[in-house]
Parts: sequence; C-alpha cells; structure tokens
Amino acid sequence: MNSNSHSQKTKEMAKESMKAKERKRIALAAKYSEKRAELRKKAANGDWDAMMALQKLPKNSMGIRVHNRCGLTGRPRGYMRQFGISRVTFREMALAGKIPGVTKASW
Repeated sequence: MNSNSHSQKTKEMAKESMKAKERKRIALAAKYSEKRAELRKKAANGDWDAMMALQKLPKNSMGIRVHNRCGLTGRPRGYMRQFGISRVTFREMALAGKIPGVTKASW
C-alpha cells in the first residue's frame, strides 16, 4: 500500500455486520434487563430455579456484553462517552467547527 492510497482514505468505518450485532445486543439487553434483575435477586437468595432461568436467557441479553462504539463510524476504541463518538471523529468534527463550544486549545 503506497502513501497516496493511504492519504485518500478519509474515514475508517466498521463493518456493517459489527454495527448490526451491537445494535442487536443493545436491544436484547434493554428487553431482558428487568427480567434479569428480578431473577438475579431471587438467585442471590438461593433459588435454584431462578439460577437455571438466568442461564437460559440469551447471552447477548447481558448488559456487560454491550460495547461502546462511535455513533458515526462504529469504531470500537477511543470512545468518548460525553459525546458518543470516537476520539478520531471528535477531533475531525472539532477542527471543522461542528461541535459547539469546542475549540482547539492553545496557550
């Protein structure tokens, strides 16, 4: 890969399948959150049936399996929680003046 082809590439995007899988995890986690909390409370008191019911729920319905991704590019790393985008996208948007109140620091 020569330097010209690298400079022409402006934004790296995540695969659509990865973004779709993440949306599915978010939906499942929201759908089962109340049921999971109720079963977890019962299982903590030693209810064996509640433990078995917890294990039968879908794996992706656990909130811990949801991974923060950039809202625009889907990048999984360098996520800035306050803005909901990755650091790379944040920098591009801030320099372009697309994020109100954010300017490049100079001192």
